[in-house]
Amino acid sequence: MNYKELDFLEPDAEKREILVAYLGDIGFETFEESEEGLKAYIPENNFDNNTFEEEVVGKFQSLSYAVSTIQQQNWNEVWEKNFEPIQVGEVYIRAPFHPQKAGVKYELVIEPKMSFGTGHHSTTSLMIMEMLKTGFRDRTVLDMGCGTSLLAILASKLGAKNILAIDIDDWAVENSIENCTRNHVSNIEVQKGDAALLKDKRFDVILANINRNVLLADMGSYASSLNPGGQILLSGFYEGDVEVIRKCAEQNGLIFSGTDALNQWSVMCFLINGK
Repeated sequence: MNYKELDFLEPDAEKREILVAYLGDIGFETFEESEEGLKAYIPENNFDNNTFEEEVVGKFQSLSYAVSTIQQQNWNEVWEKNFEPIQVGEVYIRAPFHPQKAGVKYELVIEPKMSFGTGHHSTTSLMIMEMLKTGFRDRTVLDMGCGTSLLAILASKLGAKNILAIDIDDWAVENSIENCTRNHVSNIEVQKGDAALLKDKRFDVILANINRNVLLADMGSYASSLNPGGQILLSGFYEGDVEVIRKCAEQNGLIFSGTDALNQWSVMCFLINGK
């Protein structure tokens, strides 16, 4: 699957938040802040230039951007040239071609291929930091929109009992299975699909690092899939989206328990009562 990359020259943070919201509404899946502004990605087959012009460009007085196509094989090439190991708290994330690091508590070996999720993005780092404060021992876990399954693998290393990792992308599913093998974890089941797969399934902890619009659309499914006393960690959205995420979560019976932010991105934690 090829992707369209739209590189926006937009230094204003508030304008970037509005831009992300509009782009999310027309199917953009992944966003990355750059030195100049914002990069947004969408599967090439899902990109309609007329819709983009009407629903995004037309909403701004001026918008400077460049469009390019990212070929399937280029993700690995670019990643291998630029990826350096990263440490988030007690978690050290490296590629297979990087050396091991002595003295770290949790080491994850991740090769993302076409999938997103190496720990370098602020939302992934935020999720990792929250996970290190969350109890996983003998709990069932869902990693929704798993990408590389980095979070699922970390949950396993933190003591989770059974983990389900779900993603809509064939490459993410394939890459997740490879990364699970690479990290010697055997308690993660990887499935291709969306929130429809959650019917009749229950979890103690749900991890969802996706994007604002998907989280809002699927919040009811997440809430109904939590066991009594369960927890849910959400990220993939800006600080300006915190209130709308909180309102949607609370309307679905979730109890807000905290939030944190990094580089204008946010993570939110919710509970469901123990009845």
